[in-house]
Amino acid sequence: MEPFTLRAMAKVNLGLDVVRRMENGYHQVKMIMQTVNLYDELTFEERESGILIRTGREDLPADESNLIYKAAKALQEEHFYPGVSITLKKRIPMAAGMAGGSSDAAATFVGINRLFGLNLSKEELCRIGVKVGADVPYCIMGGTMLSEGIGEILTPLPDAPPCWLVVAKPDISVSTKYVYENLHANSLTYHPDIDGVRTAIENGDLHEMCAHLENVLETVTEKQYPVISDIKRLLVEKGALTALMSGSGPTVFGIFEDRNTAERARQAVEEAAFAPQLYLTEFAGETCVEA
Repeated sequence: MEPFTLRAMAKVNLGLDVVRRMENGYHQVKMIMQTVNLYDELTFEERESGILIRTGREDLPADESNLIYKAAKALQEEHFYPGVSITLKKRIPMAAGMAGGSSDAAATFVGINRLFGLNLSKEELCRIGVKVGADVPYCIMGGTMLSEGIGEILTPLPDAPPCWLVVAKPDISVSTKYVYENLHANSLTYHPDIDGVRTAIENGDLHEMCAHLENVLETVTEKQYPVISDIKRLLVEKGALTALMSGSGPTVFGIFEDRNTAERARQAVEEAAFAPQLYLTEFAGETCVEA
């Protein structure tokens, strides 16, 4: 088969709650995931044997620690194929709370499935994908989803109301492990209203959706990195209906009704030098689409 390229879409969290910490150390979550039109590109090519990953970046390893490699290996172990070469063009911010690595792994499952005609369903790919990462099944499915369990129990929702997003990634790195360890999930006295977000999405009400958006992990990450609060405050001052941290951070996104207001807000964040990585984008309905 001829080489081809897939787009691996990033995600944001339209509400994130941690229900409890389980005895096995994992956290039970309840959150709404949303694909956004910000993506990496992965090019797939058959190889006689072995798994070869190219990233073209010194800060992004191409060895067995890369989730792309882990996904390719996991699929090869269950549904043998000879070998594959995967070239990554990275655009999604790294260590940003936008599931960039999980999205790349998801595209790897979808791409290899297509490249070698394995004819596996998305459900089967998700079953294998959760072994690589809790967000991988969602990234295989994409769109607007309620995510529960450790992230692997997915319930499709209607498309979220259309809007514009300003996505801002400050120049800091956040340890997901640190955030969850310092959340003290089992002693939380307040939880975000995820059901309220879901109802607003089902009603197609953007304002009501924004009124309910909360991320319980902000209670840890914002205290550690005040720039997150600065970005949120500035986005709202410049017309965002709301602004929220995605995942464990540090990426912040603001939601806007129109592009012009969003662009002015993006410029304001740029001028304030709060975040070197800035994007103006929209929600997306699909993931792992052909470039």
